[in-house]
Amino acid sequence: MEQATIAIKGMTCEHCKSAVRTALLELDGVSAVEVHLDEGHADVTFDANKVPTSKLKEAVEEQGYDVG
Repeated sequence: MEQATIAIKGMTCEHCKSAVRTALLELDGVSAVEVHLDEGHADVTFDANKVPTSKLKEAVEEQGYDVG
């Protein structure tokens, strides 16, 4: 398992936090997600053989947030 921290811009509330967490957990290979609303990032534990980091970023962007 690997861990990545994804910087996320645009999260403002608990709904944002929940949407990002759910989107990431739905990806095959993601085992844990901790979203830090105040700091503007998510810590993701995942299997790099199943899901590349580019897919993690895509999942966040599909929810309407900017990554980076």
